[in-house]
Amino acid sequence: MQFRNATHDDIEMILTIENQGFNQDEAGTRDQYLERIANFPETFIVAEDEQAGILGFICGPAVNQRFVEDWMYEENPKNIVQGGYQTVQTVAVHQAARGLGLGSQLLSQLTTRAQAAKREAIALTCLADRIPFYEKNGFTNLGPSQSTHAGEQWYNMEKIL
Repeated sequence: MQFRNATHDDIEMILTIENQGFNQDEAGTRDQYLERIANFPETFIVAEDEQAGILGFICGPAVNQRFVEDWMYEENPKNIVQGGYQTVQTVAVHQAARGLGLGSQLLSQLTTRAQAAKREAIALTCLADRIPFYEKNGFTNLGPSQSTHAGEQWYNMEKIL
């Protein structure tokens, strides 16, 4: 498995994987993903198998805010250079590759980049059923988020670096 920065050429597989893991209200759009690739290329990582192609991705901007906020999904801010907080907007794995630890590997790749950029923590929001996965990967559940994304209850998760 190779990990690399996403490019615009990856958009079709990114959208396929996104729509396998999220419902229509939760999923990002083509335009949002193209903007994310442009605005935070250093923290938009794809996992690519030599034969199977792209099997997963992780993305999110590095910002000065401690928690993920709904506006970040629409505005897709550019990464700050050093310090601050690494956020995660999406971790998604192709349905054929689930259960193989790829999501954890993607989190590890992003953690390495965040540490190199001297980020304070990694922050994300998730649904209740995904809390155990993130806790297994070193995140702490900080309780309900203020997010109203897709009309669902999200939880703030944080991993101190």
